[in-house]
Amino acid sequence: MSDEPQGSADQDGLVDRLDVIEEQPLAVRADAYAQLHEQLRRTLEGDDDHGRG
Repeated sequence: MSDEPQGSADQDGLVDRLDVIEEQPLAVRADAYAQLHEQLRRTLEGDDDHGRG
């Protein structure tokens, strides 16, 4: 068994995704943050069909 809290792998994926976004040019970064925001919003509202791929 692992001592990591449940969802830790998802959090690591989010941090990795944020790191990738931060390395992009500003215009691309803005679009990527908007897409991430929309995905997180759908996930929090329970619309998992769009939040998982």
